[in-house]
Amino acid sequence: MDKKKVAVPLVCHGHSRPVVDLFYSPITPDGFFLISASKDSSPMLRNGETGDWIGTFEGHKGAVWSCCLDTNALCAASGSADFTAKIWDALTGDELHSFEHKHIVRACSFSEDTHLLLTGGIEKILRIFDLNRPDAPPREVDNSPGSIRTVAMLHSDQTILSSCTDMGGVRLWDVRSGKIVQTLETKSPVTSAEVSQDGRYITTADGSTVKFWDANHFGLVKSYNMPCTVESASLEPKLGNKFIAGGEDMWIRLFDFHTGEEIGCNKGHHGPVHCVRFAPGGESYASGSEDGTIRIWQTGPAAHDESDAFLANGSTGKVKVSADEVARKIEGFHIVKEEKAEEKEEATDA
Repeated sequence: MDKKKVAVPLVCHGHSRPVVDLFYSPITPDGFFLISASKDSSPMLRNGETGDWIGTFEGHKGAVWSCCLDTNALCAASGSADFTAKIWDALTGDELHSFEHKHIVRACSFSEDTHLLLTGGIEKILRIFDLNRPDAPPREVDNSPGSIRTVAMLHSDQTILSSCTDMGGVRLWDVRSGKIVQTLETKSPVTSAEVSQDGRYITTADGSTVKFWDANHFGLVKSYNMPCTVESASLEPKLGNKFIAGGEDMWIRLFDFHTGEEIGCNKGHHGPVHCVRFAPGGESYASGSEDGTIRIWQTGPAAHDESDAFLANGSTGKVKVSADEVARKIEGFHIVKEEKAEEKEEATDA
């Protein structure tokens, strides 16, 4: 029997605590970028293709649970256990705004037009901040039945998606009325909810199942049982023919979207996998783990032998990327040496 070739990922070091959220920017004129949230309180920005570290956003005083980039990867947002959501300049690393909350902020998301920031957390309140008027009070939608775990905006920012940490289901809210218009029923709490790049599907992970929902009519399209409890799932963005899932068994599995058949299994993390996301072109995907590392895996056949040592911890090694490709991001960024993150032990855990 032929053995499958072992996939060798790019390993991204730098975080000193578990990595709990990952987000890829769309493809921009400067390439695409990856931001990570960690319990070490310091979100990190990386080149999405190579995993090379660009900079660290310094300012939170507690675990960072959620992070995202806007459409042009010019601004970043993060939600933290320090009761704030922050907006950052992704070119310089400067903190632009800090939005105070009354409890832990568990989730944040930019609107599709990038003018709004949506947040949710332990308070059971969805807040919509107008980034053109950051000093104005946010709009509040406060009928969430439970503590909020995930948020997203869809349908040209007319609909809010949210899930709760302590009960099943995904709720879809009409932005204008502030009312729940639909609930996607699941048995277990939804730990990951992703709107596909083309807007057709909502991918959810709950318990040991991955489900795909019609994002416009809200019907269940497919549901697959997983080999373990999964925390995160992501649909391949270009062709939509594959998806990945990761969870408590520390492995990242690749599946056929149409049949649910497992077509790949990547091992390498030393702790449960908390988040997985496909790169915008579908050529690779990233995983973040309890072990504090991010790993970037190639979707296609491994193009490298195991002798190629990939470490994306601020040095380039054998990665194929020109220095000027990310120059605009790196230039002016207040770079904080990654060693600093290793010294942090006081991060607030939630």
